[in-house]
Amino acid sequence: MKAHPQLAIILIAHLAIAASVSGQDPAAASSLAPEQFAILPWGGTPADPAVLADIKACGFNLAGFVSPDGLDAVAAAGLKAIVSGLHVDDSTAGLDEAEVARRVKALTEKTASHPATYGYYLRDEPTAALYPALAKWSAAVRAAAPKALPYINLFPIYASAGGLGVPTYEEYLEQFVKTVKPAFISYDNYSLMDDGTLRDGYFQNLEAVRAAALRHDLPFWNIVLSNAHFHYAEPTDGGLNFQMYTTLAYGARGISYFTYFAPAIGNYRLAPIDQFGNKTRTWDMLRRVNLQIHKLAPIYLTLKSVNVFHHPNVPSGCRGMDSSKFLSQLHGGDLMAGEFEGPEGAQFVLVVNKNLHRSTPFGLQFKSSGPVGMVNSYSGHKQPWAGENIWLAPGQGMLLFVQPEKK
Repeated sequence: MKAHPQLAIILIAHLAIAASVSGQDPAAASSLAPEQFAILPWGGTPADPAVLADIKACGFNLAGFVSPDGLDAVAAAGLKAIVSGLHVDDSTAGLDEAEVARRVKALTEKTASHPATYGYYLRDEPTAALYPALAKWSAAVRAAAPKALPYINLFPIYASAGGLGVPTYEEYLEQFVKTVKPAFISYDNYSLMDDGTLRDGYFQNLEAVRAAALRHDLPFWNIVLSNAHFHYAEPTDGGLNFQMYTTLAYGARGISYFTYFAPAIGNYRLAPIDQFGNKTRTWDMLRRVNLQIHKLAPIYLTLKSVNVFHHPNVPSGCRGMDSSKFLSQLHGGDLMAGEFEGPEGAQFVLVVNKNLHRSTPFGLQFKSSGPVGMVNSYSGHKQPWAGENIWLAPGQGMLLFVQPEKK
């Protein structure tokens, strides 16, 4: 196909502006540490150098849950890991503090100083009744390995109240923070359905976790889908973009994908790695999503979440455009926007196309005057927001900003 000369001129101009604004080498690769923003393939991971190299190449900075004897291979791949070997269940919840400390010490003495150790797996989806035991185990981990994080993942908002162990999801979150005293809040939510719809509760879950995280000054992680099973949808570019960009718009500091390896049960399919150990089309789609996080992170991590709103369709329990701190107008489709304060008073808005199936052009107007720029999610550079950048693919987001003029 012959290139259009005007398009080539526009692209060259944008590259020149981007280089001058950012001062970055376009070819430089970002190295995003999990301490800054965690990207985790949820599940157990073998200590196979080839497997770990592919995980790294897919844009992850954590290897998953790894046995202690696999840490050398994890470090060689340039990754960190959540170490397995501690699990708080009915058989261990009632152990006294001395026995808990003994078991934690036996594992951490061998692993805490290892450069690949990021944290220790304790529990997935506990009820509130397990919080006192988890507090005991978490305290033992923090005492024995102060630089490592105890890993606990919470139920989604659509779990039954009986499953949570408390009357409301908000109470489930609040009791977790006050009892366990975690370093971060992690939860899972699988809401992309095989009939093309979004399950009720997806945005309400983000709202509740964001509110708890802000209230207690904690980062939060979201676990989303990267395979099809039950009545969940097969992965698509739009679905993966949607899950990632909506998570960023709410101010998350971590994302995890369930699962990287397809389980050899039921109707699980199209995980990034199939049941035979081969890459599926999902692997390439997930890499594209993860690499966008790496490119956005140097700027995104400097921002403070101050508001999230939806327009024109506002889910129950969410805010509409009348709550916007920075925008007077937003139009073009079924959109949402996370608003962030940046350095030196800069105003940032992450606009997301919530439609999973159709692209949309969009427009906006900041309340503050000044030229509108964007952060290119493929280069990480700041550049003018113009031309074909008014288009958003299904699920795609765009980080825009204005530097208010000084009076």
